[in-house]
Amino acid sequence: MPGQPDDWIRVHPITSALSAPFRSLHNVFSRSNSSVKSHDSGAPKSRIGLGITALVATFAIVAGSTVAYGAANKTITLDVDGHVTRVTTYAGSVDGFLTKKGIEVGSRDTVAPDTASALSDGSEIVIRHAKRVTVQVDGVKTDVWTTALSADEALTTLASRGADVRLVASRSAVGGRAALPIELTLDGPVDVAVDGKTLTAPDASRGLDAVLKQLGITLGAFDRVSVQGSAGGTVMVVVNRVVVTDVPEAQPIAFSSVEQPDATRYVGQKAVTTAGVAGQHTIVNRITTVDGVETKRELISDTVGSRPVGEIVSVGTKPRPVAAPKAAAPAASTGAAANPNVGGSADSLNWAALAACESGGRPTAVSASGAYHGLYQFSVGTWAAMGGSGLPSQASADEQTMRAKMLYNRSGAGQWPHCGPRLFS
Repeated sequence: MPGQPDDWIRVHPITSALSAPFRSLHNVFSRSNSSVKSHDSGAPKSRIGLGITALVATFAIVAGSTVAYGAANKTITLDVDGHVTRVTTYAGSVDGFLTKKGIEVGSRDTVAPDTASALSDGSEIVIRHAKRVTVQVDGVKTDVWTTALSADEALTTLASRGADVRLVASRSAVGGRAALPIELTLDGPVDVAVDGKTLTAPDASRGLDAVLKQLGITLGAFDRVSVQGSAGGTVMVVVNRVVVTDVPEAQPIAFSSVEQPDATRYVGQKAVTTAGVAGQHTIVNRITTVDGVETKRELISDTVGSRPVGEIVSVGTKPRPVAAPKAAAPAASTGAAANPNVGGSADSLNWAALAACESGGRPTAVSASGAYHGLYQFSVGTWAAMGGSGLPSQASADEQTMRAKMLYNRSGAGQWPHCGPRLFS
């Protein structure tokens, strides 16, 4: 039989146990008979009766104790967390046996049969100590207690909790090794999914860390190890490669823009007097990837490297000059006939046609030489003579047309030798 008996006291045959009383009985009878022969009174007879009575009582006590002594010795089977032994004991109940053997049972442990149950020869006691395991159910971790002996048994009992149930291995062991409080399987091989492939360890009996060593799998500082059910009804160890890195990133800080009134510029005119400069700050994100896929991004620092410089825009507030009144039409005998480039009211002329010819209708146009600007290709000197400030190409289209009409009223269409005739089209 496997195992060693815990208690073994030889039970003597009844005949051996009774041999001493029989010898005492013989002696008593011998002494009694001699007393009878020597005395005729009743007293010796009384002593004979008492002796026989005492001897019969002694015989009954000794015989009864011997029978009870032999009946209390029994052989039982003890199963503690899958380790089975055969033992002999004189305990009359499960609780008495556990107390005698010093086996402690906690509130979460299971004992069968119940501790109050009586023991008899051939009884079996099964003890399962509860172990706390970390379970991940549909992505949420929690701790549970289980009396399962292996991971596949635990997963079977926990299967009703969710679609994806895993046992999470502890990485708190020395050297970051992976460990489970229960066996992977009671026998047979186990598969390990790692780095996009599946490996098989032929012997899973030596624990999770031993399985990983068998397959030459080295765990990183943040790698995760879990155990889940497989399609074949066994268990599969899953190793997730986890990488945590701090990634710095420089980002611009937008500058603000402020408008300031400028009495030297006409209403509607704007100019940037101070250019804006964007600032810069550096953020550091802690990025976690699991098997190459980002799962978490955490901002851990934000440092300003340079502050932005605000933009300042000058906005004109000076009133625009009022256009000069139209000059009286010269007499036919003197002005109009003598100057064919002047004719009709400036407001009635085709200024759009002139602008299209001179600049393509673009208010900001500048000639290739840089000498002429705007819709009507004013020179800077002529523009200033007409009361303009700055560059003609920086003025509004309305101001440029107003000053072109002023120039026409003063000098006629000849100011535009090539495109002037378009005014009359």
